[in-house]
Amino acid sequence: MQPLNPQRPKAIDLFAGAGGMSLGLEQAGFDVVAAVEYDPVHCATHQFNFPDSATVCASVTDLTAEELCERAGVKAGEIDLIVGGPPCQGFSLIGKRSVEDARNRLVFEFHRLVVGAQARYFIMENVPGMKVGEHAGVLAELVKRFETTGYVCRPVELLNASDCGVPQDRTRLFLVGGRAGETLPRAPMRTTSPTGLPLPKCPTVWDAIGDLPEVDEYPELLQQDSVVAKYREPRPYACEMRGLVRSPDDFSYPRTWDPYILTSSLRTVHTERSLLRFAATLPGAVEPISRFLRLDPDGYCNTLRAGTDSKRGAYTSPRPIHPFTPRVITVREAARLHSFPDWFRFHATKWHGFRQVGNAVPPRVGRAVGAAIMKALGYSVSVPDRLVPPGNTKLLMMTMRDAADFYGVPADVVGQRDRAPNRG
Repeated sequence: MQPLNPQRPKAIDLFAGAGGMSLGLEQAGFDVVAAVEYDPVHCATHQFNFPDSATVCASVTDLTAEELCERAGVKAGEIDLIVGGPPCQGFSLIGKRSVEDARNRLVFEFHRLVVGAQARYFIMENVPGMKVGEHAGVLAELVKRFETTGYVCRPVELLNASDCGVPQDRTRLFLVGGRAGETLPRAPMRTTSPTGLPLPKCPTVWDAIGDLPEVDEYPELLQQDSVVAKYREPRPYACEMRGLVRSPDDFSYPRTWDPYILTSSLRTVHTERSLLRFAATLPGAVEPISRFLRLDPDGYCNTLRAGTDSKRGAYTSPRPIHPFTPRVITVREAARLHSFPDWFRFHATKWHGFRQVGNAVPPRVGRAVGAAIMKALGYSVSVPDRLVPPGNTKLLMMTMRDAADFYGVPADVVGQRDRAPNRG
């Protein structure tokens, strides 16, 4: 790990996943000094993409605030921001909802660590269902706990990813608060920009993925997830994703990577019947058998979801159909539709890769919310000079058991899916 920039505020990412929120905060000008995630495969991917951040492979229930600060290299009271998106399945409007779901109680573990670390600000992200029905009582209790332990909360805000420049219809709930006496950011957070510039018009699906090489032209991608490939002419959003231009609101560390290599693009082999059904489905319509949406090139993507592990049925999330080619989209195409830049790598398998994208906060959303906190903090930051190299690519190839052994945690912490890697 390299020394951090003392001119940038410090943040900790709980329930970090592969690092969507971590990247958004870095783009807003924060140094993410530690990331906590219980899934060892996600931890390995986060460590690859953020080699300067302390990766803590553990459940938040097993961490004390003192241990968290120690791993982050700070003392209590020195953290500017703690963020977290506790698992949302118990609150989700999709599938079974139970107020007794044990995962719902993790929001109170989030509160415990924020208060124990004496963070100046916090951001909690979750699904809109958290404010509906019986679950609204969990949210109200969380707010009450914060307000009785020295914090002030802003009214809950719902943000759609498309409002933050992400070509995806994805609405999430954000609860933001700060220690008593701190200046809270104004609403709506999506309009906050440290440069004062208006947000760009939201790109379309084809703005996001139209320049990417057609994976069906590369037989190597049947066996591996990367290849040297020829890109097409990019539109402005794609130029940013490829690193050809930098947004004036992006204060992330420059990365060293090879822009000529297409990554996270393992192909899916479809049956002839699936190919015919996909080809017959009009853009913007749902294919009736698979229930997959065929993307409209001039519209937005539907909400990308993560699916479940084998402990909860091993369901693969519905993967949208490409606008012009009769196939489901690749992990890289999903990442573009989620606002991940091309230097950001995911696990080499599609199952883990799609889980990592679907679980993540879109970086542009994290950037917008982080910028609101940055403005309240009163920091002025710039693009760092130091280049950050990627981690070891072996981190992206690990099985669940390999990753568990690497971090010294049980191998069954997350269920594995048992099926061929390139069929769907």
